[in-house]
Amino acid sequence: MANFIKSAWAAAVLTAACSTTSYAADYSDDLHKNDYKWMQFNLMHTIDQLPYTRSEGGYNDTYFEMEFGGRSGMWQLYGYVDVFDVLNDRHDDKHHGDNLYMKFAPRLSLDALTGKDLSFGPVQEVYIANLNSIGGPDGLFETFIGLGSDVDVPWLGTVGANLYARHVNEGGGGNTTGWNGYQISMNWFKPFYTFSNGTFVAYQGYLDYMFDAKDSSTDGSDMFNGIYWHSDRFAVGYGLKYFNDIYGLQNGIYGLKTTGFGHYFDVTYKF
Repeated sequence: MANFIKSAWAAAVLTAACSTTSYAADYSDDLHKNDYKWMQFNLMHTIDQLPYTRSEGGYNDTYFEMEFGGRSGMWQLYGYVDVFDVLNDRHDDKHHGDNLYMKFAPRLSLDALTGKDLSFGPVQEVYIANLNSIGGPDGLFETFIGLGSDVDVPWLGTVGANLYARHVNEGGGGNTTGWNGYQISMNWFKPFYTFSNGTFVAYQGYLDYMFDAKDSSTDGSDMFNGIYWHSDRFAVGYGLKYFNDIYGLQNGIYGLKTTGFGHYFDVTYKF
């Protein structure tokens, strides 16, 4: 089964473009004053991806990721394209499997759309949030839509938070098409040590919790905790990911292990 959850970069790098200090969105003088764009290439190696059958052991894979994002006026965009088994290694668990997976996540700022400051308490900005996942086993195509926000959290700084309703458009084996459950997603990026040459170390990660899906035996969640070194052009990191009944598959069902830890190693080049 393909890794449907974003890598450490895929979950957290968008937040890196934001300030870690609380602020309210302001579009009164220039709609495009907060515009930015970025792109990077990631080479990822994973050990013990879940779920997997207990007899086979965890999935190991080396894959390439093209990742991009930015902001233009009231629109914010994040996306990536993954190519699995990029080394064409016969020992790779994704060898001769589904090799392509894409995710696109636009958000529309309601502050910018309405021309009003919708911030309150720790909430800095409010969005209509959308997420589209395409690829993986049986050609899964699913869309999530809901409300999003940027929230100021003590020490962590700006945390992206979204509440989605999930719609399965097609594919995905046993997935029930149509409206099918909900998901809460959070991501963060916290630089916590800066070297004299300006490079720094950051704690970055994400939490996804899917619930009330018709075709799931239980709720499912995963949490990524990454420690990354960053320079202007490169990043190197390790992430420990905890899976809990991932994809709503109860641990042990169909002989699958769906709860446990996976390891992620990443080398990044920033454009």
